Amino acid sequence: MSGVVGALIVPGFPHPLLAPEAGPGPAALARGFAAARARVAAWAPDVLVLYSTGWPSVIGHQVQARAEATWTLVDPEFHALGSIPYTLRFDAPLATAWAAAARRRGLQARTVDYAGFPIDTGTVVALRLLDPDGRIPAVVVSCNMYADRAETVVLAKAAADALRAAGKRAVAVAVTSFTSRLHPEPVPLPEDRPASAREDAWTGKLLELLAEGRLEDVSQLARTFAAECAADSKLKAIWWLAALSGAHNRYQGAVLARAPIQGACTAVVALEPATRAAGGHEFDEEDVDTFHGDRSVLGGGAGAAGSSSGKDGGNIVSPVTPPSSPPRAAAPPPPVAPTPVAPTPVAPQPASVLHVDAAAAPAPVGAYPHARRVGDLLFLSGVGPRQPLTNEIPGGPVRAPDGAPLPYDAAAQTRACIENVRRILEAAGSSLDRVVDVTAFLIDMDRDFAAYNAVYAEYFTGIQAARTTLAIRALPTPIAVELKVVALAGPAAG
Repeated sequence: MSGVVGALIVPGFPHPLLAPEAGPGPAALARGFAAARARVAAWAPDVLVLYSTGWPSVIGHQVQARAEATWTLVDPEFHALGSIPYTLRFDAPLATAWAAAARRRGLQARTVDYAGFPIDTGTVVALRLLDPDGRIPAVVVSCNMYADRAETVVLAKAAADALRAAGKRAVAVAVTSFTSRLHPEPVPLPEDRPASAREDAWTGKLLELLAEGRLEDVSQLARTFAAECAADSKLKAIWWLAALSGAHNRYQGAVLARAPIQGACTAVVALEPATRAAGGHEFDEEDVDTFHGDRSVLGGGAGAAGSSSGKDGGNIVSPVTPPSSPPRAAAPPPPVAPTPVAPTPVAPQPASVLHVDAAAAPAPVGAYPHARRVGDLLFLSGVGPRQPLTNEIPGGPVRAPDGAPLPYDAAAQTRACIENVRRILEAAGSSLDRVVDVTAFLIDMDRDFAAYNAVYAEYFTGIQAARTTLAIRALPTPIAVELKVVALAGPAAG
């Protein structure tokens, strides 16, 4: 049967290939690649289909279509590790079919067939480590710098069209890191560590979901992750992987390796289709089948007439997108600043970055503030129900100190979470009615969703913030509910 028989997430750094013994990080990733290679052999695909964030493009998407590419690569950042001679096989007919299918779905796409074309490090490393003998032909597409979710999802669906028409079995490979923040100065590989403890913790949350096979849940969280972390290309490779492999949670997942490379959070993850979905979920990002040219990636603008209905590919645009993503313009006029839609109009404010610590809220349990203001947005750290000063948990803790489960009241915990959110927002000069996005984490979706949802409706029915609700295994303290909130800020200080 044609289609995706397995999926992988792998990093694009050269270290696992060129310096696997230089430190614990490269060694762990090399072992992860070896485990992934064994899975590829077991899946026995006809082709490896890659999306690499290391191959940026600006005008549409490009698909590598040279049947055999031979060259010598020197990584532009880590050239001291040495050169990588390579000879790679590509499925030229499938590449041509993919580009054609993408154009039929409204995308700009073209093939590349050029001797000596600079194939990126991530593609070379992934193919050398996943298929060292070059037995399986590959096809790889570029990562458009300005594409947002709708464009990326449609690109993946075009790949599915081409695979279906060719009757080929594929392993989908997202070549990406989770974060892209590097140490400002090189760190010896034996001493490597994540550049940000916060980003390492966020990456851990995503990997926990992936280990449960919850690929679409991670895809739905990509915007939130990118707002909190220096995500690798907004995690659009995960959007692509989920759309091509199947936008659901019916996978058997395994984290084969996790390690930092010069500060960036990376991992090797395998996902195999399964018959049963993992976890509960609430999907807020819409599905998109065709693309009509709207690239209002910073939000605010309406799409062209007849645009598809996706939240970023048509007339609805998410107000929370990574601030580092520049707008795509057809001509050289200056970029247009985002204009979020909110219950209370907010005048444009000068860009600013402030940490907010609210004395009226429970103390953080790690090295992070209650909130961080960036321009006109407030990004709240995860907010639980613990009470200020006493740390008491309304409704009771979910477990005793020895780990034994305890009865608890999810409604009381939800109400306390929202009141803590209110305290933090008011300390930052904002208010609850300025909330634009909520991500809720429940440790028991089946048991607690109804109670949580009823209390949530008391506060947010009139506010109508976007919301995603996820089931997770546990939270750091013995609580059942945690909220992650983005809100419009009040007037800038000073």
